[in-house]
Amino acid sequence: MAFQPIVDVSREHVWGYEALVRGENGESAASIFAQVEEPRKHHFDQACRQRAIEMAGRLFPDERTRLSVNFLPDHEQVPKAAMRASLDAASRAGLRPNQLMFEFTETGHFGDLGGTANLVEKYRDLGLLTALDDFGSGYSGLLRLAGLQPDFLKIDMGLVRNISADKRRQAIVAAVVSLARALDIDLIAEGVETREESTALRELGITLFQGFHYARPTIGTLPPVMVS
Repeated sequence: MAFQPIVDVSREHVWGYEALVRGENGESAASIFAQVEEPRKHHFDQACRQRAIEMAGRLFPDERTRLSVNFLPDHEQVPKAAMRASLDAASRAGLRPNQLMFEFTETGHFGDLGGTANLVEKYRDLGLLTALDDFGSGYSGLLRLAGLQPDFLKIDMGLVRNISADKRRQAIVAAVVSLARALDIDLIAEGVETREESTALRELGITLFQGFHYARPTIGTLPPVMVS
C-alpha cells in the first residue's frame, strides 16, 4: 500500500491520506487488479483495505488524521463485508470510525443505487465518512450524487488540469462548488500538480487538495508534504 496526503490548505496541515494499491515495483492499482481473477477480486479488495488500515494504525501521527480507502461497488457483497471487516480492522489498529472514509470508485458500476444509498446511511450512522470519487469524469454523474448524498466529492483531475488557464473548467468547477455548498457536501480536488492549479482552485473556494504538487504517493510510509 502507498499513501498520498490530502492537504487542508486553509489550516496548513494534512487532513488525511488516501491508501493506494501499488505493486512491488510501483505498478498501478489497475494493473494489479487486472491480474486478480474475477471471483477473487472482492476478497483481494477487502484484504487491501484491511492492510491499509493496519498500516495507518502504525503510521498516523494522531487521531485527527483520516484514512481514505477505496472499494469496488460492483460486487453486491462487498459493501456489507467492507463495513464490518473495516470497522474490526480499525478497532484493532486503534483508529476511530470517523477516521475512515470510503471512496466509491469509478471502476465499478452501481447495480442497485438505492441499496448503495442505504449502505451509505449505515456508514454515516456508524461515524464513517463517504466520498464520491472522480466527480466530473463521466462515471460519477448527477443522478448518482442525488441518490447517494456522500460527505465528500472528489473533483476529477481532468477538470483540475490547467484550470488556471481554462475559463471553461473554471466555470464548471465554480458550478460544482455552488452545488456542493447547496447540498452540504465538502470538496476535494485531486490530481493537483502545479501551484497555478492550486491557486485557481483556492480562488474558487476549495481548500482540500490531493496531488503531486503536495506529495507523491510513497509505498509503506507517509511522504513529506508541502502544505502551502
